[in-house]
Parts: sequence; structure tokens; C-alpha cells
Amino acid sequence: MAAQSYDVIVIGAGPGGYVAAIRAAQLGLKTCVVEREHLGGICLNWGCIPTKALLRSSEVFHLMERAKDFGLKAENVGYDLNAVVKRSRGVAKQLSSGIGHLMKKNKIDVVMGEASIPAKGKVSVKTDKGTQELTAKNIVLATGARARELPGLEADGDLVWTYKHALQPVRMPKKLLVIGSGAIGIEFASFYNTLGAETTVVEVMDRVLPVEDAEISAFAKKAFVKQGMKIMEKAMVKQLDRGKGKVTAHIEVGGKVEKQEFDTVISAVGIVGNVEGLGLEELGVKVDRTHVITDEFCRTGVDGLYAIGDIAGAPWLAHKASHEGVMVAELIAGKHAHPVKPESIAGCTYCQPQVASVGYTEAKAKELGYDIKVGRFPFIGNGKAIALGEAEGMVKTIFDAKTGELLGAHMVGAEVTEMIQGYVVGRQLETTEEDLMNTVFPHPTLSEMMHESVLDAYGRVIHM
Repeated sequence: MAAQSYDVIVIGAGPGGYVAAIRAAQLGLKTCVVEREHLGGICLNWGCIPTKALLRSSEVFHLMERAKDFGLKAENVGYDLNAVVKRSRGVAKQLSSGIGHLMKKNKIDVVMGEASIPAKGKVSVKTDKGTQELTAKNIVLATGARARELPGLEADGDLVWTYKHALQPVRMPKKLLVIGSGAIGIEFASFYNTLGAETTVVEVMDRVLPVEDAEISAFAKKAFVKQGMKIMEKAMVKQLDRGKGKVTAHIEVGGKVEKQEFDTVISAVGIVGNVEGLGLEELGVKVDRTHVITDEFCRTGVDGLYAIGDIAGAPWLAHKASHEGVMVAELIAGKHAHPVKPESIAGCTYCQPQVASVGYTEAKAKELGYDIKVGRFPFIGNGKAIALGEAEGMVKTIFDAKTGELLGAHMVGAEVTEMIQGYVVGRQLETTEEDLMNTVFPHPTLSEMMHESVLDAYGRVIHM
């Protein structure tokens, strides 16, 4: 049987792959997607979306516990963990099936199976019906990543979990250890802590949420501790002794090792790219620490072969992958492509309180030699935040003192993951402090704090 021919073959149907395929099809390219598990990839099925569904449930539960603060009565508030998980899985299923509809709508062929690239322009797919051969002038690698597992800390699905196990828990943890305080670790810590687990977070770096601005990290840590979390910084889990129904963690902190018992451990120590079995080395593709080396246009150096999303390295964010997918499709179609600027991609963490940021931290801006102006505004000074009962948080902005360029914006508090996009657009449009100060923000909204933070950077703050 002759190999089926396409203009573009995309390997992986996550938020990078399926978006690349749709944009390619829109541009008139005959397109095929190869996926080995679920349309939508990790993001829709095991990451971004189902975790937000879980966190929404814990957020509502938290609000119900605070009913009295709003003049309401809610007695004997409880939860059904199985029902919470069922809702989360239902949301994921709904969106994954929606991707299938989008593939049909855009006339994109979908082949379910394990792909490899035996030669330039060729893709071999092992399906449940045998091996299917495909050819294309352009191949886009969008195979994503998976949880990193450290020696001795490997997940078993019972006592030690990865994010997948934490999304479908076999029980509600009573005493939980979370290893790693990046977005994944802190979100699960926040979820289970809110539902009543005695939660300890161990972070090897000197602060939680280490990629965030130090001031924002410190604010978030204070909130987590107030909620009952135990935070251990500059600490490392050296060993896990697994017993019947319990795990003894050997935690090194301050040069000493202490032992603590938990009934559940979640390991969230980063990710590794899915580069195995594709035949990349034979093609001459350069791989560094499980990530494919590319240029700013996601080209691998092998003619007609591109890599996007998590497999192409940091930042490991779905929206970065999607934008790269669009860019590569337009490049293939001969359009003017816009490369991704990592420093203009927002990062969002959906814990309580939420954290969001874009651009340089204060420390990074100084390290790069900028003369900066910094503005801050607290949630307690905002009418909408007080009315919502969400008066804990802050907005921080960083400007180039010479040009007025918005170098970075950092937020912690309610709904900041929705507000950050205002600053993202600002950076994309090369907005200055004058543009932002002359913008009329609606009242009463949380977004007014964005305005006030800018004003504060230039000594013009009104409500503080």
C-alpha cells in the first residue's frame, strides 16, 4: 500500500499540535495529526483543564465555609471527593471530544498511534491495525512532555503520586507531602489543603514559586502558611521509605536530615520532553536534556522538521505551544511569521491566592542593567476587592526609568490570572507608562489596581 501524502504532518495533538494543524488547514495545506493517546494532549486531559476544574470545586468549598462573612448561612458544609473528580473528568472529556469535532470541521485527518520518523519527510505510525506509512514535506513535532521522576522518589500510584494520580485520587490524603513548589506542586497543595489535608511543601530553592518575583513569592508564602500549609524552603527529600499505608520522608534542611511520616506524597519536580522513539538522533536533530534545540522559528536545523511546545523547551506553557503552532503553520504556508518572545508570555498559577506574571522580575531587570521604577498597589485599597471579600493581594509593575517601557508585571490575589492579559497586551504593543496612565479603567473593577500600580511607580498613586 502506497504511503499517504500530506503537506503537513503534526505528531501530537496537544494545545501546540492541534492548533498547528487547524491553522495549517485554514491556510489550505493538506494536514494530518498523529496522536497516541487522547486528542487535546496532557493539557486538556491531564493538566491545565482538569486541574482548574478541581481547583474551582475547592474554591467554592472555601467560599461556602466563609458563608457567614457574606451574611449567608451554610451549615455542615462538606464535599464528595468522587463527585469532585467526576466533574473534573467530565470537563476534560467534553473538551477532548470538542477537539475531534474541530479536526473534522477543518478536514484534518487523524491517525491514532505511535509515530516515528524513519527518514526525512516520512512518518511511520504503529496503530492497533498495523503500521501506517505517511509522507509530508513538513513535519511538526508536538509530542509534549511528562512528569520527571527522581531516583528513589518514583511514583507508585498508591503512596507516591504524579499529577495524573493526584487528578484521580484513590483516597483523600490526611497528611500530604508535596515535593516541588512550582505551579503544578502548589496547585495540588492548594487543592488538597483547602479540602482539609495537613499539607507540607518541600522546595529545594530558597523560596516557593521560585520563577516568580521574590516579593510575590513571599506574599504567596505568607498566605499559604496562614491557610495551614507547612512550607520548607532550601530543603530536599533525600529518600522515601514506603510502609503499609505510610511513607517516611527523609528531608534534608539546614544540613540536617529529619524524618517525617505522611500517608501520601505528590512528586512535582518538573518535566522531561517526549523525545524517545521518534528517530531524532538518526535524523541529526540536536537534543539537550530531553528537549529539542530549535531557532526562534521552531526550526530544528533539519529541513522541513519543526518542534513546538514542551518538547522545544521553556517556558512549558500551553499558550506558548499554541502560539508556536500558529507561527510554524504560517511559516510553512509562506506567510510572515511572528516568533515567540518568551519574556512576553504570561505565567499563571491557580492556587489560592492566584499568582500571575509577565516579563522581567525586579531582580532580573536590575541584573540586565536597567534603571527601574517600581510601582505597587494592594488589594486592600481596591473597592471591588473589598466587596468581593478578597482584600489580600498586590499588583507590582516594573518600568524602564529611561524609556517608560513596561518591563514586567507581577500579581498575587483573586482573579489575577484574568487580569494579567492587560499587561501582556501592553508589552506586545510596546506600551509606555504614559499610555497606561492615560487609559481609563472601569470602576469598580479589580483592574483599577493595574492602573494604580503604574501611577505608584511614578509617584502619582491616588488611593494609597
